[in-house]
Amino acid sequence: MKRLVLTLTCFIISISVSSAQELKSKNVTPKKNLTHEVIQLETDHIFKKLVEIRRDFHENPELAGHEIRTQKIIKQYLLDLGLEVDTNIYGHGVLGILKGGQKGKKVAWRAEMDALPNDYPDKVAFKSKRKGVQHGCGHDIHMAIALGIAEVLAKNKNSLSGTVYFIFQPEEETFIGAKGMLNNGLLSKISPDEIYGLHVSALPAGQIMVKPNEMFAYQKRISIMLKNELSDEEAKVLTKKIHSFLSRASTGSKPWEIQKMVDPKIGLMNPGTIFRDYLIVDQNFTISSKNDQLLLEAYLYETDSSRLKDIIPKIKQVIAASGYKDQLLSVSFIQENPTVINDKQLTGIATETLEHIYKKGIVTTAYGQIPFFNDDFAYFQQKIPGVFFFLGGSNFNKGMVAMNHSPGFEVDEESIRTGVKCFSSLILERLSKN
Repeated sequence: MKRLVLTLTCFIISISVSSAQELKSKNVTPKKNLTHEVIQLETDHIFKKLVEIRRDFHENPELAGHEIRTQKIIKQYLLDLGLEVDTNIYGHGVLGILKGGQKGKKVAWRAEMDALPNDYPDKVAFKSKRKGVQHGCGHDIHMAIALGIAEVLAKNKNSLSGTVYFIFQPEEETFIGAKGMLNNGLLSKISPDEIYGLHVSALPAGQIMVKPNEMFAYQKRISIMLKNELSDEEAKVLTKKIHSFLSRASTGSKPWEIQKMVDPKIGLMNPGTIFRDYLIVDQNFTISSKNDQLLLEAYLYETDSSRLKDIIPKIKQVIAASGYKDQLLSVSFIQENPTVINDKQLTGIATETLEHIYKKGIVTTAYGQIPFFNDDFAYFQQKIPGVFFFLGGSNFNKGMVAMNHSPGFEVDEESIRTGVKCFSSLILERLSKN
């Protein structure tokens, strides 16, 4: 009997040593490798359920300020996972708090809840049931991913070091939800060390894109007020001169053609992208008159923050050169939303982490800045170091193009799987880092 026990003991030790040597040769930590493997298995296990949830959100979209049903579903889902839930923050927002079994860092994940006021053609069978309201920007995908991350991590909370905050934010499309949550005391209830978020994009599904610093161009709306002494034709000629004088792009490029963002030769992933160093100005200004005033307004998009200060002086220069200096009453920015600016250090760490866990190339560097779009995630980044990612949602072989805010916007739901597994792993790693 003793000899049998000794033989079995030697056998077990031999197996353990052999396994440890094999893992060491692969430069893998047993516990960490197992954890990320579990994350992938858990993601696959709940994927079908997350697709159903996403489709339910898609069929029942709610505009900014009206996310009542959406809030109810998210709240119950998080409660069922055992999270602490707070809906008394701002609007119809939801805060889920997941406390790990060990002390560690505090990491926040943010997802938007609201839909768009449009009625574009929608290819999917699970079309919106609400006329004039659609999830045409991918927020239904974002919510499904966030719920998936919450579920994967909640099932393994005893192995988590730290706390995860899930911020489901209302009113993003109106650019007021993030600011509202912060102004209403969100950070008096939670104290995240870092914050992360994403937006589905026209990139191929399975692809993640990020860059340090600005992800979008700076968006401004310019307002020019003149005495109402110009004819309609004179006003149009003046706006064309302003447009021509301000606009800037590299020779032959058209950065306003946003559909080219995925073009491998000139898109965001190419160092020679057309989406860098530009100033785009609306070609057609809004022209209106009231009483004795003529108002000219337009949006513009500038990639270089240092050049923003030159815009108003240049407009005044054009007006003076056109002979209307005495008619000018004022030039000002009437809309100056902040832009998403990724923390440089965290962006580098996140990229390295994801590529180490999964595969080299899953994260692509963006070499430019997207015009026309923006995200009020920027307000969170003003308070908390954070990173905002682009998540690929297109499947060109299936004719799916996830170009936000456009007719035919369609997302490959495999992007949900990518989002859940990759960012669950990223959060897990960040929680344990000092």
